[in-house]
Amino acid sequence: MKRKSITVLAALGTAFGMAAGSAVAQDDVQYIAIGTGGPTGVYFVVGNSVCRMVHKEAAEGRDEGRHHGIRCSAPSTAGSTYNIGQVCGGELDFGVAQSDWQYNAFNGTMPDRVTPCPKLRAVFSVHAEPYQIIAGSDSGIQSWDDLRGKRFNIGNPGSGQRGTTEELMEGHGWTTDDFAVATELTSTEQSTALCDDNIDAYGYTVGVPNAGVSVATDGCGAYIVDLGDDGVAKKLVDDNPYYGFTTIPAGTYSTTDKDVTTFGVLATFVTSEDVSEDVVYEVTRAVFENLDDFRGLHPAFANLEPETMITNGLSADLHPGAEKYYKEQGWM
Repeated sequence: MKRKSITVLAALGTAFGMAAGSAVAQDDVQYIAIGTGGPTGVYFVVGNSVCRMVHKEAAEGRDEGRHHGIRCSAPSTAGSTYNIGQVCGGELDFGVAQSDWQYNAFNGTMPDRVTPCPKLRAVFSVHAEPYQIIAGSDSGIQSWDDLRGKRFNIGNPGSGQRGTTEELMEGHGWTTDDFAVATELTSTEQSTALCDDNIDAYGYTVGVPNAGVSVATDGCGAYIVDLGDDGVAKKLVDDNPYYGFTTIPAGTYSTTDKDVTTFGVLATFVTSEDVSEDVVYEVTRAVFENLDDFRGLHPAFANLEPETMITNGLSADLHPGAEKYYKEQGWM
């Protein structure tokens, strides 16, 4: 799908709630799309928050602002690996993706799980994303090994949680046959399925706190399983630069009565080398010039800082548009 700029007519300006003859009616408009994740997940918030900053910066209809002409949408998608494939295929301009799948796509190291994409480009990283096993209150699950013979949601194809779950399965020497049932529910469906006793647990890579997880913890007493002593998790952290151990603090959810150790990745914002330098520059600028506002849009964003956002979790080459902005700020 080719992206194109179109001249906005007065009628379209009126449709957007702007007076005919305003600045937007004179400018070329370029529509960009950001791949996110399930509508209850943090990726969906990331994409729509970026769009919000882009639109906040726009001058159209106002005396001040950027005359960049960019209109942004951030639809719900299947998640990380789907977003990367669509960005690399030119169907999306940007996408949110786990740092491990950015690495594997750029380096072509897991072609069976994510589209090899040497033209993938990094823009910035966002929040930490711990991998969480959410278990039903009466499941008795206290470790990965306790999942044997249970009904476990491995995640929908194309999602980052599915990819990370498959890495754990592979490390433990498991297949889906080791579960009583291996479901492929989306992040939107899994908490309801857990509380309805249709599954015993699910794996989820997501920033905390998360509204979808709260549905399960508050609704039916589900809890997070500690993976601090899991040998496969330790090996994944030791062997891969994009993984690290992290702590989910006590009190994060109603059933988190003590700190929980697990491992995880970073959410990253990616694009393709085919997206123009000007567009990537304006999107990057919009986020960082309004970073205080961005931080306030989700609790997972509260501690974001430029010095870590432009380095941590980024294994693909930086896009020249992002690099230009960072150099202007003296950050590189």
